[in-house]
Amino acid sequence: MVNLYGQRASVADLENSVPATSQTLYRLGSISKSITATAALELWEQGKLDLDAPVQNYCPAFPQKPWPITTRELLGHLGGIRYYHVPEIPYSESQSDPEVGNTRHFENGIEAGLKFFANDPLVAQPGTHFNYSTQGYTLVGCAIEGASGEKYADYVRDHVLVPAGMLQTHPDDRFAITPLRVRFYSKDKSGAVVNAEFLDSSYKVPGGGWLSSAPDVARFEVAILNDRLIKRATRDIMWTPQIPSDGLGRMVYGLGWQAGTTEGVGDVGHGGSQQGTSTMMLIAPAARAGVVVLANSDAAGASELASQLLKIVLGLPPGDHKEITVDPKLYDRYVGSYDVSSFVISIVRDGDQLFAQINGHKNEIFPESIRDYFFKAFDSQITFGTDGNGRATELILHEGGTDVRANRIE
Repeated sequence: MVNLYGQRASVADLENSVPATSQTLYRLGSISKSITATAALELWEQGKLDLDAPVQNYCPAFPQKPWPITTRELLGHLGGIRYYHVPEIPYSESQSDPEVGNTRHFENGIEAGLKFFANDPLVAQPGTHFNYSTQGYTLVGCAIEGASGEKYADYVRDHVLVPAGMLQTHPDDRFAITPLRVRFYSKDKSGAVVNAEFLDSSYKVPGGGWLSSAPDVARFEVAILNDRLIKRATRDIMWTPQIPSDGLGRMVYGLGWQAGTTEGVGDVGHGGSQQGTSTMMLIAPAARAGVVVLANSDAAGASELASQLLKIVLGLPPGDHKEITVDPKLYDRYVGSYDVSSFVISIVRDGDQLFAQINGHKNEIFPESIRDYFFKAFDSQITFGTDGNGRATELILHEGGTDVRANRIE
């Protein structure tokens, strides 16, 4: 038995007062990576894709680099491929970047997507450092085409979507007339809802360009749990966290899937965010339960809602965090900057208070043990890892059922 919980309480089109239904189509954002990874592992099962061979064996269009890059490394964000040149959020500011704010439509999205980054230097030697990269998944898509002899989207449709019963899922084509597709929204600096910045995601379908409904994503979860797409042993490989040799700041990430815990219960899944979209799918494998949250606003916070829903499905208590009193001098051991590859978390002390600053937003954190802290403003927690003297060497950010590790850099 598989328990799935769906959430739909939104409007597909505000201007025309069109309510969302179970058939409404949303951008998946980076949930697309889990779909792509499943297709790659299915090819590996067939013996058509060697995850540890140089990716150029399957994608000769990608130039040689100083070190070999493998599909396994790309799936785990260890391939040294860069991310965007500018921070994505807020999209109103990143839109000027020709990649983040791409408005061109490409018939051959794999070929066009590669041209954005193929000639750029690697950010690190493959295997040594975690660097989250949607671009790396375009390269995986190219490898899937080379190994299968089919177009990426065709292979995914025939070997993942159709077997899972995901008949509403397809690439987000901005020029196509797509019934039931939502309008996309954001919020301006005043908090007012506005139309989202424009995006044509045809250049990054493998890493962030699929369109789907909540029931279809739920069907994907069911198919994964019931071993209908890949074997159980293969699934275990896909869900096993990959560790870079430097061990530095990283998501707890397997091959296309994030991992974490919800109130101590292990879970896997993936979130997504792009213009007009916030998404999250979470699966608790041991409980054979999962949730899906898709929202047509990049200000919606789907990961936090998904975590809360999973707690309900699992029958977990609310998990109220109780603040304790500690000597504020303890905070000095934690003050510093922590690198998560794509952003920095700064821990700062202000008198007897401790704050976490992320992407320019500063929020107080409260102790529930000597090393465990929680936010009252939203459902996230921080655990500090310390050395023998009690000085923090890393922190783990627990958010939306996933864990992100950040090493101290100063």
